[in-house]
Amino acid sequence: MTDLDPLALLFIDPGASDDPAPAYARLRNECPVARTPGLTGDMSVWISSYDDSLWALKHPEVFSSAAEAIDIGQSHDLIPLQVDPPLHTRYRRFLAEWFNSRAIAPLEPEVRRLVNELLDDIVPLGACDFHEDFATPLPSTVFLAMMGLPQDDLQRFLRWRDDIIRPSADPTEAAAVRARTGAEITAYFEAQIDGLRAKPRAGFWSDLVNTDFEGRPLEHGELLGMAFLLILAGLDTVTATLDCMIEYLAQHPDRRRDLVERPELTTDAVEEMLRALTPVQLVPRLIVEDATIGGVDVKAGDHATIVLGAANLDPATYDDPEDVDFERKRSINLAFGGGPHLCLGINLARLELRVALEEWHRRIPEYTIPDGTVITHSPGIRQADQLPLVW
Repeated sequence: MTDLDPLALLFIDPGASDDPAPAYARLRNECPVARTPGLTGDMSVWISSYDDSLWALKHPEVFSSAAEAIDIGQSHDLIPLQVDPPLHTRYRRFLAEWFNSRAIAPLEPEVRRLVNELLDDIVPLGACDFHEDFATPLPSTVFLAMMGLPQDDLQRFLRWRDDIIRPSADPTEAAAVRARTGAEITAYFEAQIDGLRAKPRAGFWSDLVNTDFEGRPLEHGELLGMAFLLILAGLDTVTATLDCMIEYLAQHPDRRRDLVERPELTTDAVEEMLRALTPVQLVPRLIVEDATIGGVDVKAGDHATIVLGAANLDPATYDDPEDVDFERKRSINLAFGGGPHLCLGINLARLELRVALEEWHRRIPEYTIPDGTVITHSPGIRQADQLPLVW
């Protein structure tokens, strides 16, 4: 037990998500594993050190990713995220056909083309809101193209994304918004399944509907759980990551010039900024077996939060962890999670981030944030509310 309130520290205190490093340090220093009463009176566990976070991520038999860990309006388990081994392993092996590095690498020319289409409109203006004009449309356009879904549906998908991840701050209203949005998402994809089986078309969604899993067609519930997860992962996390990276580079021109003058650093720079900035700050788990972690006894039924951002700044693991060093020797980090539930879309995300930074800096090597601009970030997944740039 601790008197520290991790929930307030990370979510409620003013500016908590704008500069989370001090909160991370306080968590690690005062209670690297904290067991405290949650909002409903149930016990919550918060893990912030690197070693303990990695252990939790690697042991789903204790720290389960099952559906009970979080409710965001889904009507079916988010597959493979909310399924633990051994079934998770079988689903992941099946989905790897579309997400492994061999499958993703051929997408690079198309991603580069889409990046430059956006830049063709932006560059002559001499200014933009990076969040609205680039970070939001790029991954969403890539996602819809990969899925084989109409680009005309983009605004609908973006509304669904925001209503699931960033609904009203009032808990009761937020739950209702998520439930309504989840029903809309389910209806959208449910209506397509039988039609795609009768008349397949190009794209991952059609391939998924028409590819057998272990000798049988995927059931509607399995397909809907996969589609729901793909929306959240494909439309949100890369947007937030691009926001964080370009904001950092605009505020640190020496680091930006490194990428302009030495574009070969971009791959390593992406990994280092993922570590240092960690846009996806945390992941939820449900403890399903009594255990001891970091010297703290945790109980089955406790909800757990693994604070990835704190783990990635742990000085016990990284030298000068808050220093962003594009040539850091140790780049392994937990920005994409770890263990069996390592982010399935890691290869696509890395490709989008690398190509976006390469092409942006090739065409807009100098840019700044206008003086007096105040940028705030959503908690949990650190997306900027705005990111005006001038050049």
